[in-house]
Amino acid sequence: MLKLQNISFAIDGKPLFDNASATIPTGHKAGIVGRNGTGKTSLFRLIRGEWALDSGLIEIPAQFRIGGVDQEAPASDISLLETVLAADTERQTLMCEAETATNPTRIADIQLRLVDIDAYSAEARAATVLSGLGFDQVAQARPCHEFSGGWRMRVALAAVLFSQPDLLLLDEPTNYLDLEGTVWLENFLAKYAHTVLVISHDRELLNKSVTSILHLTDLKLQYYTGTYDQFDAERRLKLEQQQSMKRKQDAQRAHIQSFVDRFRYKASKARQAQSRLKQLEKMQPIAALSENAVASFTFPTPQPLPPPLMTLEKGSVGYDGKSVLRGLDLRIDQDDRIALLGANGEGKSTLSKLIADRLPLIDGSVAKSSKLRVGFFAQHQLDEFVPGETPLWHIMRLRPAEVPTKIRAFLGAVGIGTDIVENPVERLSGGQKARLLMAMAAIDAPHILILDEPTNHLDIESREALVHALNDYQGAVILVSHDPHLVETVADTLWIVRDGRVSLFDGDMDDYKRLLLLQRGSEQAKTSNGADMTLLDGQTSNARGYSMRERRQGTKQLRMAVSRCEREIADLQIRKERLQSMMARPGFYDNKSIKQITEIGQEMANVSEQLGSAEEVWLEAQEALEQALGQ
Repeated sequence: MLKLQNISFAIDGKPLFDNASATIPTGHKAGIVGRNGTGKTSLFRLIRGEWALDSGLIEIPAQFRIGGVDQEAPASDISLLETVLAADTERQTLMCEAETATNPTRIADIQLRLVDIDAYSAEARAATVLSGLGFDQVAQARPCHEFSGGWRMRVALAAVLFSQPDLLLLDEPTNYLDLEGTVWLENFLAKYAHTVLVISHDRELLNKSVTSILHLTDLKLQYYTGTYDQFDAERRLKLEQQQSMKRKQDAQRAHIQSFVDRFRYKASKARQAQSRLKQLEKMQPIAALSENAVASFTFPTPQPLPPPLMTLEKGSVGYDGKSVLRGLDLRIDQDDRIALLGANGEGKSTLSKLIADRLPLIDGSVAKSSKLRVGFFAQHQLDEFVPGETPLWHIMRLRPAEVPTKIRAFLGAVGIGTDIVENPVERLSGGQKARLLMAMAAIDAPHILILDEPTNHLDIESREALVHALNDYQGAVILVSHDPHLVETVADTLWIVRDGRVSLFDGDMDDYKRLLLLQRGSEQAKTSNGADMTLLDGQTSNARGYSMRERRQGTKQLRMAVSRCEREIADLQIRKERLQSMMARPGFYDNKSIKQITEIGQEMANVSEQLGSAEEVWLEAQEALEQALGQ
């Protein structure tokens, strides 16, 4: 087993671990979670022995082979298949020795060991891993240098998975995988026979592939058994209990202190007061909640436009006159929540650029309002920040007439605080850059918000904050993401981009995953009784009886009712606060007649009554909507 005993470690004087301990049993799969910057990647470096502990001990079984992905595969002339096969160094050494060995005893030993490690099925196993990560038979024969950095990262991942180390360390492996590769990796890790530590912010991966969670918080390591959702529920319960205990203790301390203050100088009560004071001193303070809420995301509400926002007819789009996508007959409305699914390279980003008006049509027609505004977030734009410039300057360029104090407040609201608002953008973390880019994309209150892999640099809490913001947003959302949890909680329409076409997928994410597993040759998926997963053009529905689009259309009136109630509640709260502020002003009752005071008081009562009624109506509408959506 892997033992971390009272480890302490700091970087540049900043402590990451302080007497932290945890034990990972052999064969267990643990997901490592924690806020950005808590030391997850540093822990991997310490386990591999790349960095030295300040104090404490890390115990690893002597014969454990440790494997991980920390850099991309080299841009060599060796084929992908040979690169992966070379990762099993023992097999490579034995195969080479088998060709030259002459001692019969040694030859027998080599052959026995080759059989033990299943060496002769290696090519088939390596091909299976590469196929699962998106490389077909033709690609597997191509040299590494023909692939981009992102695809070579997949080769590096394939190599370490194929080598099957005793301790597998994976640091955000889904960041360079598409959804298809992520689904395959979930299943591979769930069946992996050895110990796994995986740093991930992918909730689905942590629910389906690990058996425990190692939580990094407050310089400590806390080990939980179960999936991420089980850990999250247990952690939240502990935090709530801790907060409740703290409130009770604070009230008790205040009561005792009040007694001491009142009677400590009274002779008849002095002894009791001193006793209470000693009691107070012995009480160990209960810490407040240790995890601060992450900054929220805010997407301003766009002005309504008549439907549809955009229609494409017989559209064709591509590069240099060559079509990537063709036959596009699509419509986007302001209440749409659309996820684009498909393997990398099929054209999801191309379609996103077309909708964002960053690529022109080659053929066909597009109709849209002249007032339509589109916000576009794409991962590659992280490199388009102006080097040396601060977040403040990036927003000031978009809002030159705005005063700096308002821009600072705007940035603070999206998680770019005063401590970093004037730092050069290259010094921001990946999550902070993503927040800044998202704020820039949404600053003009777009009617359509396109998000291309928005969560790659966000921790789980920030991803949940993004989900809430997108569900509150009043415009259309076009989402490209390999995060199934984000897709499931935000999107209600799935478009499949494949073979140069865009088609409606009439099913949910579970159906889509089953389809992917069938395509990748999963025997488990082949024998499962999944729903009909045919790619549709919108004519028929699956075994569920209706598509997600139909379900959303069926709940449209409920969603409109919820939105109306929320607006009415907000207006009534503003009116109530204004009246409260007026009545609290010094001299209010001196400067008003009895009649005026009575009228204002009556208005206050009416507003409070209306607010209560509106909240009841909102609650009923919200419950009806949740029932209709099957939540």
